[in-house]
Parts: sequence; C-alpha cells; structure tokens
Amino acid sequence: MSKQRLYLFDTTLRDGAQTNGVDFTLADKQIIAAMLDELGIDYVEGGYPGANPTDTEFFGTRPKLSHARFTAFGMTRRAGRSVSNDPGVAGLLEARADAICFVAKSSAYQVRVALETTKEENLASIRDSVAAAKAAGREVMLDCEHFFDGYKEDPDFALACAKAAYEAGARWVVLCDTNGGTMPNEIEAIVTEVTKHIPGYHLGIHAHNDTEQAVANSLAAVRAGARQIQGTLNGLGERCGNANLCSLIPTLKLKQEFADAFEISVTPEKLATLVKVSRTLDDMLNRVPNRHAAYVGESAFVTKTGIHASAVLKDPHTYEHVLPETVGNHRKVLVSDQAGRSNVIAELDRAGIAYEKSDPKLTRLVEELKQREAAGYAYESANASFDLLARRTLGKVPQYFEVEQFDVNVEQRYNSHGERVTVALAVVKVDVAGEHLISAAEGNGPVNALDLALRKDLGKYQKYIEGLRLIDYRVRILNGGTGAVTRVLIESEDENGDSWTTVGVSPNIIDASFQALMDSVIYKLVKSGAPA
Repeated sequence: MSKQRLYLFDTTLRDGAQTNGVDFTLADKQIIAAMLDELGIDYVEGGYPGANPTDTEFFGTRPKLSHARFTAFGMTRRAGRSVSNDPGVAGLLEARADAICFVAKSSAYQVRVALETTKEENLASIRDSVAAAKAAGREVMLDCEHFFDGYKEDPDFALACAKAAYEAGARWVVLCDTNGGTMPNEIEAIVTEVTKHIPGYHLGIHAHNDTEQAVANSLAAVRAGARQIQGTLNGLGERCGNANLCSLIPTLKLKQEFADAFEISVTPEKLATLVKVSRTLDDMLNRVPNRHAAYVGESAFVTKTGIHASAVLKDPHTYEHVLPETVGNHRKVLVSDQAGRSNVIAELDRAGIAYEKSDPKLTRLVEELKQREAAGYAYESANASFDLLARRTLGKVPQYFEVEQFDVNVEQRYNSHGERVTVALAVVKVDVAGEHLISAAEGNGPVNALDLALRKDLGKYQKYIEGLRLIDYRVRILNGGTGAVTRVLIESEDENGDSWTTVGVSPNIIDASFQALMDSVIYKLVKSGAPA
C-alpha cells in the first residue's frame, strides 16, 4: 500500500516570534528559513509583511529556498471593506511569497465579541480574501482561528467558515486550537466530522500547548484525516507554545503507526541533524536548551541508575524507544550517588579512559564518587570534573602546576568619570615546573577576576589555554543557614567550540568557584595532550 503524503508547515518565524523574550532580527530569520528548508520543511511561514519593518524587509529580500514554499501570513479583509480597499490584503498580495496563509475567526462568539461583526460578513470576508489570492496565482490556505472552541459552541458556523475557504479555492483549511484547551479525543472526533465536508488532504492542524498536548493533538488530527501539521522548532510560541516539530518529526518518521502510513519530506539523513537544528535555534536566541526535551534534549537518552545502565549496555532497547543517533543525539550513562560499576565503566569508555576491569582502583573510584556526591558534588552535570576524578583515581593526570596562593578583593571606588563602581581584583600565585608566577586581573566580579588571573600566565602551558573561555556560571545553595554549602557549575568552551562542565563544592562560594575553574583549566590541558 502506498504511503500518503503528510505536509509540514513551520511557523517559528511568525507564531514562534510571539514567544516572550524572542525577537528575531532579519539575519536570524534568513538563517532559520534556510535551516528549515535544508531540514525538509514544506512550508516556511516568514511572518506578517507590513506588520513591522523586519518582516517587510524579509519578504522584500525573499530567502532562496530549494524545497520549502515561502509563506506570508495575514488577516482576511476587514469587515466593511472590499479586498481592493484593504491595505493588509494588498500587502499580502504584493509580498514575494509562494503561498498566503490567511487567518479568520471561525467561532461565532469571537466574531460577535472580538470582531463586532456578523456571521455573514465574516463568511464573505473569507470567501473574498481567498478568491483574491487564488486569482493572483498564489497557493492559499486559511487558519480557522478558535475552530475547536467555535465548533463546540456552534458547529454549523465553524464548519461554514471552513467550507467557505475550501469552496473559494483554498488549498489548505487549517483547524486551529487557538486557546490550546482541547483534548486529543475531542480533536480526533471533530476532525473526523470535518472530513465529511472537506477532504482530509485539504485539512491542516494548528495546535497550541496550553495543556501540554499540542503534539498529541496534532497526531490525533492526523489519525482523523488531516494531512498538514503546523508547528514550531522547540515548541516556540505565545503562552505555552505551539506543537513542537522537534518532537513531531521523529515521531512521524520513527513510530510504525505513522512511518508505515505516511511520507514526509524529511529524509533519514536530515532527521539525524535534528539535534543540531534545535540547538542552533537556542544558541541564536541565547536560550539554554531544554535538557529534558523529547528526542533532542541532552537527557533524552541518559541513564542514571546502575541496574538500568547495565541493561542499556547489554541492549539499548531495554530503556531506549529509538536509537539516539537517528535524531543526532547520543546515549549517555551518568555517574552519580546511584551509580554502580556499570555506570562508571560506561562513562570511562565514553571518555576514552583506559582501565583494567580487575583493577581495584575501579572500586575505589565508585566509592570516592559516592562520597563526593554525598558532600554535594554533581558529576552527572559535570562531565569534565568526573573525567579528572577518574583519571586522578586511576593515576593518569599529570601535575601540570600547583596553585600556591590566591587572593580576591572587592572594593568600591570612583572611576575617572566620577562614577561609583565595584571592582574585583584577584591575584594568583602558581608553581609551574619550579617557576613561580604571579598574575593579577580585575573583573566585574570575584569569579571573573579569578578566572582572568588564573588563565593570564601559566608559563609553558599558556599556549594550550589561549582559546579557553567561561560561557556559563551556575550556583546552587545546597542547605540553609550561615554555614550553607554552595555548589558551583562552570561551563567552558575552547577554540574549536567544544564545551564541558566542571563542579566545585564548598561553604565558601569563592573556593567552590575556584575548584571548578581549576578543573576547567586542567581538563583543557589533558584534552589538548599537554606534556607533563
């Protein structure tokens, strides 16, 4: 039996741009559009031409897409105006786009309260707008806003809106769960009813995630007959977001129910770039990736407890529903206070650290790990510090240098502009192969100053750390009171873009920070193969 074609519509650049804290530049939009096209998305919605200068310029320059159809979004003609006398519709018709996606109310309540017009005028607006875009030679679709809530209130009118668009020539009629409160069983039942009036290969689904079911609702619509799915990368969108294409795409490709019945334009080779696509978007937005995201999250294929780790090492299918490599992710076995020998061995293998299975030092490493985690260290979040702990226990970390003393002072003073500023000054004394070196640096805080001073002069090892930089600093207080223990996690990056995390624990936040900084520098030396 031949597979049915299922189309993917991305609205990251329009609906996703409504996410709190997200503000795409023109360059961002151009890069993301090209990335979506390369992934194999069928429709890339670029935004609302005329709504703001960035979207207007984006459509004016028009990205070069090899597969995806570049889509403009906008409202149907306003009540009381003709298509030719509506500047919004005119802007859509003039936009350099392959397709136009109109949005119109399909809820009698919304038409009455939000638009303050009649049902008849709303239907006429849909018909006129779709017909005008069709006559202009564009592929046309209509987002039926508030469709599911509208259907539950007045099914005849909601259906009339959808049918008006279809009969006027819309290629796609998209049913929107705008408020995000509809349940999957309701979606499936309602879409099934709609397919009795409009063929499923002309129906799409646009789900919001307000009950954490946007992906489930999208799949329910597909089961009921819809053949276009709208969503965003990483589930971006206003309020709780939209259906997450980074979850939907691998489900459609890897789960038998959908993979056997449907074909999408994302190839297995492109699917294997999904983690990179997801992380690239987060990097552009300066957001921390959701480590628990399905398929693409850092923890999506992580195993922690010893019995689970042992099983995964024997057969990954015991605790993995798909192979992580299919989406560009990788398997990781954590080491923690719940770790057993299997976890530690797996992590040593991953890090490329040589060992003998009969070596009693392995048992010592497991015990040392548990004791340190009980004291507050978190090695599951600090891969580089675990690497060093393992190498030290197994006797495989050179003594590159020794810190003899460090000192940090924080003071307030007036600068040359007469402004009162707070400045941190750090001094670090190190012994490098008998050479005593003293470095001082000012920073915008004590940790920044320490970081700069430590890496300012390491003698013969300086060339190995020139590209090292601190990119994230996280602090957690582990218990209360004046003697609280502090855990510091530091993420570092080198000149090749490789990153790693180190940890320090102490009642003194500066001491904890310096531990993590030291581990970061030493890990870089080990990683670079610096000689002792």
